[in-house]
Amino acid sequence: MPARNLWHVLDDVLDYARPGPFTSFDEAQAPPLAGLPDDPVALCAAAQGLVVQPGDATEAGLPDEWQVERNIRPMGELVDLLLARSPRPLTEARPLDERVVGTCRHFAVLACAFLRFRGIPARARCGFATYFQRGLHVDHWVVEYRHPEERRWVRIDPEILGQQTLERPEDLVPGQFLTGGEAWGAYRRGAVDGATFGVWGTEHAWGPGEIRGNAVRDLASLRRVETLPWDEWGRMTASYAGETGADYDELIDAVAAACAADGAEAIARLCAVDDLAVPAALLDSAVR
Repeated sequence: MPARNLWHVLDDVLDYARPGPFTSFDEAQAPPLAGLPDDPVALCAAAQGLVVQPGDATEAGLPDEWQVERNIRPMGELVDLLLARSPRPLTEARPLDERVVGTCRHFAVLACAFLRFRGIPARARCGFATYFQRGLHVDHWVVEYRHPEERRWVRIDPEILGQQTLERPEDLVPGQFLTGGEAWGAYRRGAVDGATFGVWGTEHAWGPGEIRGNAVRDLASLRRVETLPWDEWGRMTASYAGETGADYDELIDAVAAACAADGAEAIARLCAVDDLAVPAALLDSAVR
């Protein structure tokens, strides 16, 4: 299917129980997915046991060529790779040499795909965690699902479930994770220091440019297009270089407001703006 035709699945922006281009599975994958649990936290835990961070993969002595797996966008492709690596059920936490190499984005988007497979409204969120390094807002992805009784979005960090990083990673409290838009709003109000936002392990990827970039990626994710953490389009590259001005900042203001309001029309309208629209070339990777 040509990438341009994939946009038909995105018409109903706020139906987060439906998969998008990167969270879809095909009919051939239904049997191994059938054993997935129905509980949201258990689904996120299942995703956690299938991915290994690049640094952990290196420490474990996994093949260097596996590092390219961090560039996989579609979760269907990721599941194919998992099944080729081992017939072990997807509900079992795997040894590292039977996992795929991915970043926090892969933990979150795989969990999101599993939740949607079970018909649970879910969405991956791109932003910053406050719980990895004291005083810093570290580039990160989490997932959230819609709680049917409490009628709220519950944020979960699948990557740290069962660990000691937080007391309750299955229900993040406000302030522990900021979406790109939330971080931008706080920065514009002067409530945070923009220099504290960035990618851990780098020296250059810090500051307002990183906040803008994650605001745009989070907007795309709310459109059910979960890009890679390093995908750039529109004026994002110029923003990282400090070459954008007040007009771009005002556009990011609009992005932050639309994401906060959860408005389908505003999100769709902004996603069609030249500076914000995800390039068709990125969607090409969803074609299997």
